[in-house]
Amino acid sequence: MARKLKSDKLLFTAMLLLVCTSVVMVYSASAVMAGELYHNQYLFLFKQLTFALLGLLLVQLIMRVDYRKYREPPVIWTCLGVVALGLVAVLFGEARNGAQRWLNLGGLGIQPSELAKICVIMFVAALLERRMDRIDEPGRTLLPIAAVLGAVIGLILLEPDLGTAVSIVMIASVMIFAAGINYKYVAGLALTALPALFMLIWTSEYRWRRLQAYLDGPWRDPLGDGFQPIQSMIAVATGGVFGRGLMGGVQKLFYLPEPHNDFIFAVISEELGMIGATVVLGCFCVITWRGLRTSLRAPDRFGAFLALGLTTMVAFQAFFNMSVVIGALPTKGIPLPFVSYGGSSLLVNLVGMGMLLNVSQHASGSHQVVTTALPITADA
Repeated sequence: MARKLKSDKLLFTAMLLLVCTSVVMVYSASAVMAGELYHNQYLFLFKQLTFALLGLLLVQLIMRVDYRKYREPPVIWTCLGVVALGLVAVLFGEARNGAQRWLNLGGLGIQPSELAKICVIMFVAALLERRMDRIDEPGRTLLPIAAVLGAVIGLILLEPDLGTAVSIVMIASVMIFAAGINYKYVAGLALTALPALFMLIWTSEYRWRRLQAYLDGPWRDPLGDGFQPIQSMIAVATGGVFGRGLMGGVQKLFYLPEPHNDFIFAVISEELGMIGATVVLGCFCVITWRGLRTSLRAPDRFGAFLALGLTTMVAFQAFFNMSVVIGALPTKGIPLPFVSYGGSSLLVNLVGMGMLLNVSQHASGSHQVVTTALPITADA
């Protein structure tokens, strides 16, 4: 049993602030649209608030579960099996916006691909713990990871959902790199992954158009593929330092598509200005800092890799989403963790934070440091 230790208050506070921001900003971004389309301006607010309360309850429960239970093979393979069944089931479901990503359970739309992130992190962390000393033996470590990732990512790409597939690959890659893999394997992975990613984009008409709009500049097609990034950058630019004020944004009024979802950071920048956007960015920096700190101070390798994977999951999605909003990366449907509208994403990220908080409890006050390939120490 773990010692009774305090939770990481900074980590919890940053997460809670982002969730509260989500509830407020989802309402601000969606009220007019929901009123016009669904005759209920509180529709998205009530749904997001429900998921937020449920997610915070899950955080309180999960942070009390010893994280070492997640390394047990029956737990890992059961989770992977459930996710695989879910990913297959969605392929026979109803398509939304040209994709089959949701399972309808009790009137709620659930995305198995979101849950797949947590399951992959658990699997990779457990395998690396057992075989870290033989990380450079492909048959012992890399091939099993590649087989599981290939199956999961293959099903996700059939939906199609390239954003989630790329996120999972990035998370697993960071975890394997931290385990001390030989650089020749890193180069080989990059030489394999980059051409594969290019082919996935090139063979998809809408993905190829989005990439062209990014490379050529969105203003070459301002009413087509460049419309969304242009409206997003206008929202960020017009917010100034202090913003237009809560509920005072203009771009959400049917100019910016999905303002309450993938582009909610643009609404935050417009209404709360640079100050509000910086606070949100600061919260993600705190989560990343405390997560990496927890990884370095974890009492065992599984805890270290688990914390690293969960931290990477949040940090990568946040970086990618905000980069898309300011036009630094091509448009891709990756939500802003804890903030964007969507029950599956919010719940999965909060479940991840519950697991991370439990690792931090075990790491609190511990002087034992896990030796990893990262060129930093636990005093960082």
